[in-house]
Amino acid sequence: MGKLSTTQGTIDRDEIGLLVPHEHIFADLGPMEAENWKDTDPEAVIELIGPEIERAKEAGIDALVECTPEGVGRRVDIDLAVSEATDFPVVVPTGIYQETSIPQWAREMGVAELTEWMLDELTNEIEDTGVRAAWIKVSTDDDDPEGLSDDEEKILRAAARAGAETGAVIGSHTLHGNVAHQQLDIIAEEGYDPSRFIWIHARAEENLDYHERAAKRGAFVEYDWIGGHDQDDQTYIDLVEYMTERGYTDNILLSQDRGYYDPSQPDGGEVDPYTYIVEKFLPKLRAANVPDAAIDTIVHENPLDAYCR
Repeated sequence: MGKLSTTQGTIDRDEIGLLVPHEHIFADLGPMEAENWKDTDPEAVIELIGPEIERAKEAGIDALVECTPEGVGRRVDIDLAVSEATDFPVVVPTGIYQETSIPQWAREMGVAELTEWMLDELTNEIEDTGVRAAWIKVSTDDDDPEGLSDDEEKILRAAARAGAETGAVIGSHTLHGNVAHQQLDIIAEEGYDPSRFIWIHARAEENLDYHERAAKRGAFVEYDWIGGHDQDDQTYIDLVEYMTERGYTDNILLSQDRGYYDPSQPDGGEVDPYTYIVEKFLPKLRAANVPDAAIDTIVHENPLDAYCR
């Protein structure tokens, strides 16, 4: 798996030293019926986000993964405009967000139709942007700890089939550990490898047995609220220590879930820098009881293992 699909075309893995695996350039967190995302001027996003991309480049970040799918204002044309303005590769997804945000057109599609839609974006282009999706973003309902809705399961099965055909990784916004394992079961049922799954926002699950079991199944376990969400860095240092001590260094992803221009907020809202993890967190992690070799694997190798194909 040596190629990374980005807004700047396909890039060889060895050209990317540091890929941050969960960030946002543009996301609409307002009511979907308001459709604020539809009329946003790309130039407004460039003005707000461009300086943060430049700071990221200065901090040694070579590319970032944009994690906004359909249902929360995906605008790949905006991602592309920001990428071109800053000469910075962005990795974008196909896929659909959680139950409350699933577009009506996706509810009306069956598994086969959704699979074809994802395959087209993974192998051809997203809309008319010329940009190929690198991965598949799905989600489960934050407020439902029991399992997937019928439409969420349908979308996941389509993702597994598209993944099996292309090798694309599936990342899921999932706050509940038991639901993450239900997703892994479904992916396996559809004939895809659970090692091509990223459990996004795993930090929300406090039972670390779920984390360990997911890693044992081969999945990536992503801790991606570093520097925000009113959580201190020691929480994440403890998680990295716990997982590395148990032999799961190759399964850990670290990111921030930062950025981003939100068209539901005045002037795009407040933007958090992409540099916290490099400038603040990693020095603390290197001072803790985690070997430098493990940190280098987590930071430099694992994101590329996940997103290259």
